[in-house]
Amino acid sequence: MLRWLFVWGPAASLMAVIFAASSVPHLDTTSSGISDKTLHVWTYGALGALLVRALAGAAWTGVTSRVAGLAWVIAVAWGALDEWHQSIVPGRSLSSRDLVADAIGAALAVAVVLLVARRQGGGRAV
Repeated sequence: MLRWLFVWGPAASLMAVIFAASSVPHLDTTSSGISDKTLHVWTYGALGALLVRALAGAAWTGVTSRVAGLAWVIAVAWGALDEWHQSIVPGRSLSSRDLVADAIGAALAVAVVLLVARRQGGGRAV
């Protein structure tokens, strides 16, 4: 159980935070001074990187193109589910542009993790 928490805990926690945030009716992110799309790119970038880490078993040697691709697919699927979820929350709406920002953020982060893993090698923890 502790191993699972170490490997999957960070990704699962961020997924829970995303779900909780999308459950807030009439959420206004403009007061943060950061654009909504930037928040999506950064959040889903973090999720993509954490999913690569989890799927790789938290080891650089586990980071492969296949793992990276699967992490991206899962992150985008979570983004799509999140957008659908927002469509049933009062004051929120489904946005295809948000989903595109999610996909871009996840793709960028997954690519960076894959490149770093190829340079790192070894069995150290990610």
